Amino acid sequence: MTDKIALITGASRGLGAAIAKALAPEYHIIAVARTVGALEELDDAIQAKGGHSTLAPMDVTVDAAMQQLCRGIHDRWGKLDLWVHTAIHAAPLSPASHIAPKDFASSMDVNVTATQRLMSYAAPLLGTKGRAVFCDDAVAGQKFHGTYGATKAAQMALVRSWAAETTHTGPQVAIIAPSPMPTALRARFFPGEDRNALCTTDAEAARLLDQIKP
Repeated sequence: MTDKIALITGASRGLGAAIAKALAPEYHIIAVARTVGALEELDDAIQAKGGHSTLAPMDVTVDAAMQQLCRGIHDRWGKLDLWVHTAIHAAPLSPASHIAPKDFASSMDVNVTATQRLMSYAAPLLGTKGRAVFCDDAVAGQKFHGTYGATKAAQMALVRSWAAETTHTGPQVAIIAPSPMPTALRARFFPGEDRNALCTTDAEAARLLDQIKP
């Protein structure tokens, strides 16, 4: 079994699942998501490649669960080599003046608050040599994307601050820019789009792999 450990938050589907599969078997994958069935399917795919995974069916917005997760990683492996954060909440499209408070709060919870908490918990595990990877999105800021755009921009501000702060000390903090893919998130934003014209998540994960790995 490999001694390289990768934590993937938001691993049950989309790019997160594709990255998890692309990293196996070079890394032992710790896969975090809420959907148990999708995590089990991911585990099957990883095992088919000769890899191994630890499934963590948890909600990233539950602070106690994330504390338990990171403590468990420390107790079992003592480190993380890589953390890829793809967990995201996509609120319904809405004019900025009509955003529902519940939708905005949910987006803040997942996209900003959970990200900041996980940074604080993952940083000691990553140490000086580990790498944290986050995904930017050009959709943020477009019309009717106010909730997603505002919270995604806040997330990226946190990430860029962390990256600047750790340039000389580590861990490495990287931002990748995935191409449009036929994900559930994109389907909410672009219903009726020709999904066949989009890059598959597996192909995009392969393209980005050199930017993801330390």
